[in-house]
Amino acid sequence: MAWAMALSIAPENLALPDTAAPLLTTPLNSLHLELGARMVPFAGYSMPVQYPMGVMAEHHHTRAAAGLFDVSHMGQLRLVGPDAAAALETLMPVDVMDLPLGKQRYGLLLTDDGTIIDDLMFVNRGSDIFIIVNGACKVGDIAHMRAKLGARCELITLPERALLALQGPQAVDALARLVPGVDKLVFMTGGAFNWNGADLYITRSGYTGEDGCEISVHADHVDAFARALLAQPEVKPIGLGARNSLRLEAGLCLYGNDIDTTTTPVEAGLNWAMQKVRRTGGARAGGFPGAAKVLAQLVGTEALTRKRVGLMALERIPVREHVELQSPEGQRIGEVTSGLLGPSIDKPVAMGYIDPRYAVVGTRVQALVRGKPVPMEVVPLPFVPNRYYRG
Repeated sequence: MAWAMALSIAPENLALPDTAAPLLTTPLNSLHLELGARMVPFAGYSMPVQYPMGVMAEHHHTRAAAGLFDVSHMGQLRLVGPDAAAALETLMPVDVMDLPLGKQRYGLLLTDDGTIIDDLMFVNRGSDIFIIVNGACKVGDIAHMRAKLGARCELITLPERALLALQGPQAVDALARLVPGVDKLVFMTGGAFNWNGADLYITRSGYTGEDGCEISVHADHVDAFARALLAQPEVKPIGLGARNSLRLEAGLCLYGNDIDTTTTPVEAGLNWAMQKVRRTGGARAGGFPGAAKVLAQLVGTEALTRKRVGLMALERIPVREHVELQSPEGQRIGEVTSGLLGPSIDKPVAMGYIDPRYAVVGTRVQALVRGKPVPMEVVPLPFVPNRYYRG
């Protein structure tokens, strides 16, 4: 079936580890198996790609109600010390020092060439800066931060903590029955909560474009807490397949596909993540790795050779990552980095990097799929409007 083909997640597209390395399991492994999940290797872990109801049903359920994701493979850590914010700011083109208490922000670790080592989320918790990094990158990220931050602050990893994401328009209603007060959070804020004696740290954020929360909980309590969430009528378990289709429809980058150490934040269209205070003319301009290149691209003194764009196929043919993008005359102008048949809009959508001359919304290009040119149009991102709760 076309849907099954469009929504299947091939193992080679999941940032896989060395296949010779033994796979790790999250604290919810037994629950995944009990629920009938199909498990695949991902970021060094055995993870659920889908449950019996299937990827498309999981995708639609998250858009309509609430989906529970196990994201415990991701890295959690704390930066502690009076110089922690200033130290972290030296690694990213992001305002860390002025982040208010309880607020969360998206960050980018950069190489000396201004390209992206990883993207991450961080929260000012007052006593520390709490950071979540991608699972496939966490070992390298932690080593990088330890080497660069040195004695300026203490870096404490949290391998004992699991991480859940509850996403969808009914997610917070379901969570609030178990954790009163969580509904007072707004998008990109966080707070400490308690459930049956277990300490939780919850942020109102996620990776689907929907309202929802990410919940850090000790591994000893995560199984019971996940079962309590799944007992809520709105909540169903959701795997990696739907997580991928949801984030793509939301226009969100997947590290290893849409951003990596070959892309700069400006090429990736992540200008919004770099606050004015860190830009040319700002009070703390520069001072991060690759600043000369990134700031030059921001002001236009260094021209871009490519830009990330949203693309929609004009025929019902899914266009996958690594597919060549061409001008209408057949000249190579870029490459697709993520693509599938978007379940919410029932159309083939993709993101990719393209020659800036062809990056204007409404421009027609073509993708070379199995030797056949498929007409596509550059469209605005996201493909599905975000529904974050801002109060």
